[in-house]
Amino acid sequence: MRLFFDVEGPKLVPDGPVMREKPVLLMLHGGPGADHSIYRPAYSALADIAQIVYLDHRGNGRSEDGPREAWNLAQWGDDVAAFCDTLGISSPIVLGASFGGMVALSYATRHPKHPSKLILISTEARGGSYPERRVTLFERLGGPEAGALARRRFLEPQSPWGLAERDAWLRLALPFYTRRPRDPDMARRAVNRAAVGLHWFARPGGESDRFNMLPDLDRIRCPTLVIGGEDDPMHPIESQADIAAALPAHLVQFERFADCGHGVVPDAPEQAMALIRNFVLKR
Repeated sequence: MRLFFDVEGPKLVPDGPVMREKPVLLMLHGGPGADHSIYRPAYSALADIAQIVYLDHRGNGRSEDGPREAWNLAQWGDDVAAFCDTLGISSPIVLGASFGGMVALSYATRHPKHPSKLILISTEARGGSYPERRVTLFERLGGPEAGALARRRFLEPQSPWGLAERDAWLRLALPFYTRRPRDPDMARRAVNRAAVGLHWFARPGGESDRFNMLPDLDRIRCPTLVIGGEDDPMHPIESQADIAAALPAHLVQFERFADCGHGVVPDAPEQAMALIRNFVLKR
């Protein structure tokens, strides 16, 4: 099983008479079905304080598919640990946004001694949480068409969801994930794999509607930064509040961003990146 990854910045940098070692910041992208390019160039701003490693999950981006029955959170979480062990990466700082945050939670609950820190952005620990809230936000932000599509997706699980519905979602709902317009080139340069999304995330009764890691979050043993946007229609801020409440209190830092949508960084790049930078540097 071959997973694609890319590296930005050196691990060792000259510091006077010694070579100083930077921490590894392992980036787990959203989707599912997307690739790591959605993090670039925004997160390149952290390359001076960490060696950034971008990973495409199995079945996503440029990585191999493997068997479809392995497209699940447990396997994706185990992949993170196995990937690090194979490359000799110890004590990584693991950042996951949206679907990537779910993978990060799976990894950290299944391998609690592995990461040194976690950064969770706009994600959830319980599948399909707050569906009515999602519909309300899509209606408010995107109007009746986006609201109707969100109602079909989140409140009518018996409705079919295939390529046509996915394309309608990308056209009518995706533009309202964030408050600031998205860079159109981001979608053009990304490698998007529809199969993994339709197989896992959107199919009726799929794992995205059934998983629940909230009871397992007390296994996490590393400092964890939880970030959410108060205008996020995809993973409402209540989902991040649930994560923060379930984590060991002495380990969690929870930050809410007003007037921000999904991913936070696209809507508040200066404030969000400063927060992440401080967390990475904190000893």
